[in-house]
Amino acid sequence: MPERRISTVDQFTRRYLYILSAAVIVGFLLWLSNLNPRIGELNYILEADEQLATYPYQFRVLSLDTGVARMTSPRSAQMSAIQGLRIMFPELEGKSPVSPEMIAAQERLASIQTRAAGLVKAQEDVRSVQWILDEHWLSRNGVYIE
Repeated sequence: MPERRISTVDQFTRRYLYILSAAVIVGFLLWLSNLNPRIGELNYILEADEQLATYPYQFRVLSLDTGVARMTSPRSAQMSAIQGLRIMFPELEGKSPVSPEMIAAQERLASIQTRAAGLVKAQEDVRSVQWILDEHWLSRNGVYIE
């Protein structure tokens, strides 16, 4: 019976795999170098706050650059608070924007968002907060911003 030889990977494929592996390693190292442990600390402060922890939307710090903390928000000029509130509180679906329930929910959101900003701005290395619409949260809840 003739000896069967297992074919090895050809030279082109081997080089391709080496280059691909090197690119993945370089990308991973660049990603690691851009991680800022301070962002994790700021998010921990937000998560540890009892009022923020019990609210249906979790505010998060995305980045911290020269004293400006970029934080997520369920509302912006692109999207009114009402749509975000209807996601957080399904019982508000169909309520008028001027209903007492909707007004109370808007005031509560404003209060909670102000609290989140205050906790972050109370840190020595944070001068201000810039709000960024949380498109990822919205898309997870079926709302897409164009």
